[in-house]
Amino acid sequence: MKVNGLWLLLLSGLPLTAQTRPRARDIGIIVGTIPTGPLNTITDVPGVRVGHTTIARGDSINTGITAILPPGGNPFREKVPAAIVVGNGFGKLAGSTQVNELGELESPIVLTCTLCVPRAADAVLTWLLSLPGNEDVRSANPVVGETNDGFLSNIRARPITEADVLSAIRGATDGPVAEGAVGAGRGTVAFGWKGGIGTSSRKLSQDLGGWTVGVLVQTNFGGDLMIAGVPVGRELRETGMGTRGSGDGSIIMVVATDAPLDHLRLTRVANRALSGLARTGSSMSNGSGDYVIAFSTARPPQSQFDRPTDSIAVVRNDWMSGLFQATIDATEEAIYNSLLRAETVRGYRGVVRALPTDSVVMILKRHGAIPR
Repeated sequence: MKVNGLWLLLLSGLPLTAQTRPRARDIGIIVGTIPTGPLNTITDVPGVRVGHTTIARGDSINTGITAILPPGGNPFREKVPAAIVVGNGFGKLAGSTQVNELGELESPIVLTCTLCVPRAADAVLTWLLSLPGNEDVRSANPVVGETNDGFLSNIRARPITEADVLSAIRGATDGPVAEGAVGAGRGTVAFGWKGGIGTSSRKLSQDLGGWTVGVLVQTNFGGDLMIAGVPVGRELRETGMGTRGSGDGSIIMVVATDAPLDHLRLTRVANRALSGLARTGSSMSNGSGDYVIAFSTARPPQSQFDRPTDSIAVVRNDWMSGLFQATIDATEEAIYNSLLRAETVRGYRGVVRALPTDSVVMILKRHGAIPR
């Protein structure tokens, strides 16, 4: 089964379990006071596109690809400002050193499973080198992140192919984003429950700049689940549901914004995503890879590309606080969406159950975190 985005999933007649489960706001979980964008997804940032390839074969293979593309048709020629921040570095994030050295992104951001990173990176190179205008390119920097889906998938099989990666990239759209056990989130586990892909956005008011921040996460980490400040994980265990994990695992957080930011300011924004992660109960343990990839869609105009200097206005530090808050809130909500949207998956080493929505709602209502 291969799925490329929500609309192909609908047209294919495949099961819609992941998409019929609620998002956080559907059950009354409102994170912060900043309003969301129209779709409450990373694609609310103009020009940003997302594509998935979901690979599910029997009980042994549950993995996939998720691709996030900045605006434009050729990211190598239309580089955008970018930064990468590491919370805990137990992971494999290909391309990170060049992003932070040069402060720019020149490829799609591709997420997959741990042992699939080399094959995914090679496929991204195939795509980049084939683009018109790149015929003489001799060096390109594919950015590929991962989490380990080895419980639900036979990760040693390294099942992804070049065609899987190219399908996710070429199928990326700027519309609704499928969440839960899709794409690179097909085989992931978070807080002992089924994790996956989640996304959210925030739209700042004009007095705070009017910019949009969008976040997409691939959740596969542990800790003690907190939702809206409520110890949901602990209370579920007290009723005999779930167990407290070691905290090991990983999460990739991708932050996009149309605010004009340089590498320094994007680094500051990326650091705030870790605050959103912490709110959900993550301990960023020794065995966890916690990474943030942040980029701005504002780039110098094409007319400057042949000049020796760049000239682009950037947000003043005094105006950064709204962007910080938007990033924290959108990251927190994206993580909740990744859990709430994911369905139960039977896999290579066992079954990982979906977070029990009815029980979560009861707990949150009892604590007054959502309306009764």
